Formats: sequence, C-alpha cells, structure tokens
Amino acid sequence: MQIQMKTMILTKYCFAARREKIVSQEKETEVHVNKVQILKCWDDRVPIYFKVTNEEENTNGEKFESCGDSSWIKEGEKFGEEKLRERIVPWLSNLFKAEHLSLLIGSGLTNAVCSIANCEIPSWQDIKFENISKELEDKIEKEAKESADRLARGGANLEDRIRVVNELIRGLEIYYGSDNKELKNLKNAVDEVLQKFAELILNTEMKFRKSDKNLQKNALNYLVNFLMSFASRPGTKERLHIFTTNYDRFIELGADIAGLRLIDRFIGTLSPIFRSSRLEIDMHYNPPGIRGEPRYLEGVAYFTKLHGSLDWFNINRTIHRIPIPFGAKSIQPYLDAIGVDDNQSDTIKQLMIYPNAAKDRETAEYPYVELFRDFAASVCRPNTTLVTYGYSFGDEHINRIIEDMLTIPSTHLIIIAYDDNAGRIMSLYDRLGRKEQITILIGDQLADLKLLVDNYLPKSAIDFTTFKLDELIKKILITNSNNIEDNVNGENGIKIKQDENKNEGEERNELHTI
Repeated sequence: MQIQMKTMILTKYCFAARREKIVSQEKETEVHVNKVQILKCWDDRVPIYFKVTNEEENTNGEKFESCGDSSWIKEGEKFGEEKLRERIVPWLSNLFKAEHLSLLIGSGLTNAVCSIANCEIPSWQDIKFENISKELEDKIEKEAKESADRLARGGANLEDRIRVVNELIRGLEIYYGSDNKELKNLKNAVDEVLQKFAELILNTEMKFRKSDKNLQKNALNYLVNFLMSFASRPGTKERLHIFTTNYDRFIELGADIAGLRLIDRFIGTLSPIFRSSRLEIDMHYNPPGIRGEPRYLEGVAYFTKLHGSLDWFNINRTIHRIPIPFGAKSIQPYLDAIGVDDNQSDTIKQLMIYPNAAKDRETAEYPYVELFRDFAASVCRPNTTLVTYGYSFGDEHINRIIEDMLTIPSTHLIIIAYDDNAGRIMSLYDRLGRKEQITILIGDQLADLKLLVDNYLPKSAIDFTTFKLDELIKKILITNSNNIEDNVNGENGIKIKQDENKNEGEERNELHTI
C-alpha cells in the first residue's frame, strides 16, 4: 500500500513537473511570437508574463493583460503603466542604492538611440570573407556555427567567423610557416573584413550625426537621462562603473554632453596610453574656504570597454587612444596626423577591436585580460548591483563572471532587454538558480529606451535650467562628414558664427563651414 502511494505521489509529481515545463515552453513561444512582456521584481517568485491589449491606454488606463496569477495581479486582469510604475520604480531605486553599482551595456543601447533618431544601422551580415576557396569558406562557416551553438547564441555572427579565421591562421603558421599561399590569402581576407568592420562602425556613427537634428537631439536627451539615472549617486557610495561590449562611441558621446567625467585606464592628453596601474583613482575638490577636507566631485564614473574600441590602436606594442571625432568619415587621416604607417592593411591589424571572448585564451592577451579582470573585481563583491541593458548574454566569459557574482548572497542582477528571441536570457535565469537575486524587465513596453527613461528608471539629478543641450550637441558634433579629413590635414577650418535672435528672447547658434 505504501509503495502504491509513493508511486502515485511520484507519478503526480512527474506529471506536474512535465506540465510546468510545457507551460513554460508555451510561454516562451508566446513571448517570441506575440512579444509578451516579462517582469520579475519585488516579491515575485516567478517571472510574470503579460501582453499588450491596446497600443494606446483606454479611458481606464488599462493597456496590458496578465497571462498568469501573482501576488499583485490575477490572470486575465487588465492594468496600465501606473501599476507597473508602482512596482518597478521603488524597487529599482532601492537596488541602485547598493554600495557598488555597475552597468553592463550591449549593442541594444546603440540600436535604441539610433532608432529614436530614425537612422539606419548597417548590417554586419553583409561583410563576407573574399578571395578564399569555397571549401575553406564552408569549413569556417561550419566551425563558427558550431561555436555559436555550443554557447547557445543562435546563428553565427561576424565575430564568430573572425575568431575562427584567427585560429586557422595560427594553425597554418605553425604547420607551414609564413610562406604559404593559402595562409597569405587568409591574412588578406581577414584584413579586408576588419577594414569593412571598422568602416561599418564609423558609418553607424556618421549616419547618426547626419540624422534629422530634432530627432538627434531627442535621442541624445534620452541617452543622457539614461546614463545619469545610474551615475547620480551620493558621495558616500562608490562611483558607478560602466562596462560595455560595444566598439562605437555612443556612451562617450552621451557622457560628454551630460558633463559626466569618465575614468578609464588611459593616461595622457595628446595620445592617451593604456596603463595597467591606472584604475584606483578618483576626483575630489576642496570647497572654497575649507582646506584639508576634500569632497567627492559629482558627475564621475569609471568606464571600461571590454572588447576594445574603434579608436584604440596598438602602436609599437603600446595601446593608444587616437582622438578620432565621433562620426568621422575615415580613420586613416588621424593616424597620418600622428605619423602612423599609412599602409591600410597594417593599420587595420593594429586596430584593437576584438571578437567576443568565447574562449579564455582569447582574453588572456593584453589589454583584454586587464579589462575582464576589472569587470570581475567590480561585480564580484558583497552588496553589489549589476544592471545589464541591451546585452544578449552571448559572451560566455562575461556570463561566467556574472554567475560567480551571484554566488555572493548580497549581490543582485537586473536584466533589462528589448526581447529574448534567442531564449538565452530565460535559459540563463533557469540555469543559475539564484532567482531571488535576479530582476527581469524584458519586452518592448519595458525596455524601450524612451519608455524606460520616462516611466521606470529613477530620475537623474540633472539641473535642466542650466543644461543647454542644443549648444552642447552642436559643439560636440560640429564636424561635417564632407570635411573631416580636410580638417585633420589642416586644409580647411571651421568657423562658428553666432547670431542672436532677440525677437523671441532666445539665443541661436548657427554653424557655418568654410
């Protein structure tokens, strides 16, 4: 009898487990197909799924419909953004007060900013390896796909292919030496791909700079408010540490406009150099009339680009940051200006943009080992909150560091993502098992940059009475795509003519290029 009871209980348990798994799979399918939103915060024991019923809120403010039961909403019940704000804003405000706060930004931020400015982002899929045999191309594609599958990244991307080709080149160098036709073709092919890759990143910046000025201003306004929502911390707390896997300079652009000082490992003025010892520094000031009592300077954050940057170059075994304007037409004129070899192939080899760190040995090279060590040291501490925005969890090295962080009970992970089409985020959430330490905001109604800043992020402490966004944008984005190269070589200059419009009682800056 006891055996029968145990068998019945076990059967019932297994049936419930299978049913729970089926429901979970159905919800994931619905998320992909119908763009269901996912929220987990406060006392939610499981993620709450809800869908959009009306694009516009009705007279009762009801825009969403719950897909399940929870402590604050019943299945089928309709609600509006105000109910979401009541749960999300206080929760995020509390978590942002942690002793240590880090922000990990992926390509989703660039996509969001460009989307607001209505400018197109060039596709990486158009970049192909050329002048190599069809057989070799197929093998590269096969290995890149298998590598992406092992890391549950979905289809292989350009970074996967570059990494595979780099491994193949190293193997051929060991086996054949440097004098091999296939090896030379591969090296030329990867040089061409890296050149196109760099041009694609430049084109993204240039398209944004040439976008409609009103849309551009609006996009930068949201970018600034997004960054300052995290960077506005009291002097008693440690500085915000911003990490990014992006190669472009949208974060730097937003920080410049916001007046946010970024501290990184580079030191110098004309051509800053990467230093391993340059990290544990800060900025203080002495208040007038008070000596010996330095205070924290507001508007300061640490900044680390984990995969390198468009303006980093390896020159004579030293990593330099070259002052390339945002949205420049070409990199080479700025390298010519400092006397770097003008051979295009050699230049691209020196460009420090790195494929995703799928293997530990890829980040064992300088300076990437230092950058990933900074990330681990920053987040793997008690009382730490890590916020990810626009990061798809496709970098296994970063994911392992996050997994190690969550072994510390007082740490917390906040995931903000526009979608989870590849299923990596929810798969990682299930695998980690630290569900009480994870907050989730997934969906276009939660993670869209405009909706996120307007409705859910804690408000930043920006004084808009003195914040002249128009003037700052014009000063930073002053260069024109048609004369950037000439400006570097000194052939043309830029003149700023200021006209005062006193009819409206306002000032207007007009830029004229001669």
